[in-house]
Amino acid sequence: MPFDYVSVDNAISRDGLRMVVVGGIPSPWGEAAKGIMHVKGIQWTAVRLVYDSDELKRWAGQRSGPVAIYNGEPPRSGWSEILALAERLAPQPALVPDDADERVTVLGIAQELCGEGGLGWSRRLDLIDARFEGRGGFAEPVAKYLSRKYGYRPGVGEAARRRMRSGLAMLAARLRAQKNAGSDYIVGERLTAADIYCATFAGMFGPLAEDVCAMEKHMRSAFATIDEETEAVLDPVLFAHRDMMYERHLELPLSL
Repeated sequence: MPFDYVSVDNAISRDGLRMVVVGGIPSPWGEAAKGIMHVKGIQWTAVRLVYDSDELKRWAGQRSGPVAIYNGEPPRSGWSEILALAERLAPQPALVPDDADERVTVLGIAQELCGEGGLGWSRRLDLIDARFEGRGGFAEPVAKYLSRKYGYRPGVGEAARRRMRSGLAMLAARLRAQKNAGSDYIVGERLTAADIYCATFAGMFGPLAEDVCAMEKHMRSAFATIDEETEAVLDPVLFAHRDMMYERHLELPLSL
């Protein structure tokens, strides 16, 4: 759903769901939150994240990434808080399974992709490290800014890449096993939140085409930075799943 950003003052004066998101960049955390709202048919008002806005910080708190605020309730940030809010606001279609084993698997995959030290976190450290080592990666101002947020220090890049590769290999193995069992989805036989996270985080390794994802050029260039060992575990099944998700469940072109 294309949307226009509103001011913080406008957002504060409204009821319903307002969500603070990064503009101009397909942040996988933000795109996943948008995707969850789309699948559930939840209407929301977009507020552009401005990092140095004191007004926004007073309203939404000292948070980064997407922040969801419903009516007068406290702000919610982080993948699990936003998912839980969406499940409460629109219980159907459910994106967290009732079955305990499947639920633990879905939430575990989500943590592996979205959480601190997970796939997205490690990929950002990888791209920061690439810039400081002169191998591409983020533009220098972005790398310097993110290095403070993500605790970058010399020597962490290789550990981050090992964690990243293990996450990619896990996703590919699950998707192939599911295919062999007759399912297009990563857990069970129907769409879950894990599929949405898997689809949006794949963009950090192979962005969608420019005509459906018109991101800033320096970010597209950054995501093209992939070392040989990581390239070797980037199974095509990851991007086939991503493409299926956008064809069946998510929206194109992206609204950034």
